[in-house]
Amino acid sequence: MLTTEQTTQIHKTAEVLSVRIGERTRIWQFVVVLSGAKIGADTNICSHCFIENDVIIGDRVTVKSGVQLWDGMRVGNDVFIGPNVSFTNDKFPRSKRYPEAFLETRIEDGASLGAGAIILPGVTIGRGAMVGAGSVVTKSIPPHSIVFGSPARIKGYVESLPNSETARDLSKAVPEIGSTERLSVRNVTVHRMARFEDIRGSLSVGNFPSDIPFEAKRYFLVFDVPSIETRGQHAHRQCHQFLICVRGSCSVVVDDGHKRAEVRLNSPNKGIYLPPMVWGVQYNFTSDAVLLVFASDRYNPDDYIRSYSEFVELVREEP
Repeated sequence: MLTTEQTTQIHKTAEVLSVRIGERTRIWQFVVVLSGAKIGADTNICSHCFIENDVIIGDRVTVKSGVQLWDGMRVGNDVFIGPNVSFTNDKFPRSKRYPEAFLETRIEDGASLGAGAIILPGVTIGRGAMVGAGSVVTKSIPPHSIVFGSPARIKGYVESLPNSETARDLSKAVPEIGSTERLSVRNVTVHRMARFEDIRGSLSVGNFPSDIPFEAKRYFLVFDVPSIETRGQHAHRQCHQFLICVRGSCSVVVDDGHKRAEVRLNSPNKGIYLPPMVWGVQYNFTSDAVLLVFASDRYNPDDYIRSYSEFVELVREEP
């Protein structure tokens, strides 16, 4: 049986000391909420949960049974936390010894955490990410990534945006030499450059700006990337980029804030063009992968947008 205080519904067996509970939120059997906690609207806290003082929970959140949210937790809007997910806030816990400040753990908007996952302190679960059941999260998780395992590793990316495209093999996506294919993501194109083979070996060539659609002022190489790691995870305000995996293969995720696509680069005569204001991520590198990147501008740290949330806000502000 739930009792109602205004439009908030609190079960009679729950002990709710906080007055900062949003409208239409439901708190079920044997839940304890300490006085400093803040819980948003339309949120559902299932039975046998504990919420400490320095905890902020957003709107439309679901917290399933058996979850404890400790000091330092910041939970965004539309988050799903599965049953018995375990959070921590102290890397070196000792009985009766308390740090000066507990580490802040952030679960960003729209993320989902599967049952029994363990989240170490101080990490951020990025917007829209999915954590598999039973996973052990030891590092921050990029937005929209799918992770699982112990330790949790990136296995893919969520296709949660309208009209997003799934992973594709460029050998099928761009079959003709000299051809270009436009993806659904704003102004992103995949290219197949000329390739020549004979008994002396193979050669691939591209011309600026006919094959690579800008004049390059800089290049860099990415190699020796552990398969568990990701690269990129940023957008540029002005800089154009063109990516070619000259050896091995890797996956490239492109995102314009409205649509998302994933492409597998797996040949030295195939590339992908990333214009400004497109979020890019590279992951799933083979052990021998060498990624060549041409850039239209010299390195400028002010040109980088490294927060996905900031990137989305900037996209929304565009005319």
